Amino acid sequence: MSDDRSSVNGTASAKTWLEKLTQAFSGDPKNRTELLDQLREAQSNQVLDPESLSIIEGAMQVSEMQVREIMIPRAQMECVELSQPPIEFIPQIIKTAHSRYPVIGENKDEVIGILLAKDLLSLALKDLQDTKDQFCLKDILRPATFVPESKRLIVLLNEFRTNRNHMAIVVDEYGGVSGLVTIEDVLEQIVGDIEDEHDVEEDYYIKQLNENNFIVKALTPIEDFNEHFQSQFSDKDYDTIGGIVMQNFGHLPKRSESVTIEGFEFQVLNADNRRIRLLRVTPV
Repeated sequence: MSDDRSSVNGTASAKTWLEKLTQAFSGDPKNRTELLDQLREAQSNQVLDPESLSIIEGAMQVSEMQVREIMIPRAQMECVELSQPPIEFIPQIIKTAHSRYPVIGENKDEVIGILLAKDLLSLALKDLQDTKDQFCLKDILRPATFVPESKRLIVLLNEFRTNRNHMAIVVDEYGGVSGLVTIEDVLEQIVGDIEDEHDVEEDYYIKQLNENNFIVKALTPIEDFNEHFQSQFSDKDYDTIGGIVMQNFGHLPKRSESVTIEGFEFQVLNADNRRIRLLRVTPV
């Protein structure tokens, strides 16, 4: 009888949490924080597994983020010049091993189309020296898609799915190319980052190391950063602290690079060839 009662109580408990989850997604929470609190409470009660919670949090982040926060900066773009013969650009493609490349004219502001590496397979059986006069790169290009820096990631993801595109060229307010973004970049925001020894627990954007040093996720909303550190960073142009740090570097920084902004030293702890992931913050 006790086992039956325990089973019934367990089922009732599970239903209660499932009902709370249903309420959470039906608009019952008053704000984003309350929704996240309910989801995390459900995870702690084993209604949600940690992986599912991480994906939900990632999806919620994507709904608030803009293209400029995850794009590959212009300086890091691997491009092929339209005037190059195959013998010149194919070694570059082999070395970088990407599946898609913007093809440009005189400079990176003149993006003519997108080259798919697989479309070059027809050259595999040919002598590259002999293709110089026979091969026309423009004939195999796919149309380039252009998006503004301010486009929301959730909108971009829907466009990628609808148009079956995997890459978009990012332009600034003057029409100049500022970078590129791929569908993989967007999806990685949902499924989560690769963790290393510096990673902060999932529930935290900011973790204190000692009296004067903090580990901060680059995706920390500026509002949360200001509230924690009593700072006054503007969220007019960027939503996350990583966006402000990237702007002040003026380039995609590597690990251990640092910059001082408005009384705070930001040292990059984790970054890849696309974006900053983790920062050490020291008030100075």
